Amino acid sequence: MSLPLQLVSPPRVGTARRYLMCPPWYFAVSYAINPWMDPTRPIDATLAMKQWTALVDTYRALGHTVELINPEPGLPDMVFAANGATVIDGTVLGVRFRNAERAAEAQHYRNWLLAHSVPDVVIPSAVNEGAGDLMWTGSLLLAGAGFRTEQAAHQEAQEVLGVPVVSLQLVDPRYYHLDTCLLVLDDSPDSPLIAYYPPAFSPGTQRVLTRLFPDAVIASTADAACLGLNGVSDGGSVVLPVEAQNLGRALAARGFEPIFVDVSELRRAGGGPKCCTLAL
Repeated sequence: MSLPLQLVSPPRVGTARRYLMCPPWYFAVSYAINPWMDPTRPIDATLAMKQWTALVDTYRALGHTVELINPEPGLPDMVFAANGATVIDGTVLGVRFRNAERAAEAQHYRNWLLAHSVPDVVIPSAVNEGAGDLMWTGSLLLAGAGFRTEQAAHQEAQEVLGVPVVSLQLVDPRYYHLDTCLLVLDDSPDSPLIAYYPPAFSPGTQRVLTRLFPDAVIASTADAACLGLNGVSDGGSVVLPVEAQNLGRALAARGFEPIFVDVSELRRAGGGPKCCTLAL
């Protein structure tokens, strides 16, 4: 559902995007590799599928193209497609997962991309968990490190993708990927805009973000705690977890249209709309 609010800034207009997503046929929390995961609590697979389908329907209703990759048995986190690659202007950098539980996902995503007209997918030598930690602003690639992706992967990303990279240090294990605490709202090269939660970053990184994005939207602790920043923006509409109401109001004041979805079951593995969505 969308939130009807009087906008302070002029309404922004989004652009159609192309996304890759993976159905949660085998979704489960059978191991714990982040603080959100509790294998002792059973997953409602039917609810997870319903929430994921509603997310797909939301994207399509907004005019976006959604393509699907088939999940593989034994890879319950493959639903989190954002970790499958990083794609910028048609150049694709593959992934190398830190945890053995997810390692096999890398080749499945590489195979799908190669089968869908991608000339090459470069597999990094350093740990690199894709668009979960590498986020394009239209002019800079923001690169997270501290829990999953290694600093060495940032240099690899710059060499492969040919774009300037800014390293950002994550310090709170609840926000283990960059896309759990930072959301790119507008990827226009001349006027990029982000939202983020400062306490998720080291003091030096906070100063860097303030310098680079002085007009950024600052998320509250409550919005960060529901993974509210794990949203997807097309430059006009922003798809957010339904609990992130304060963030939605802040975005509406900047001219964005917040679109709320329920991802409560998927969040039990530490994911939200962005985690489920790889921008192609």
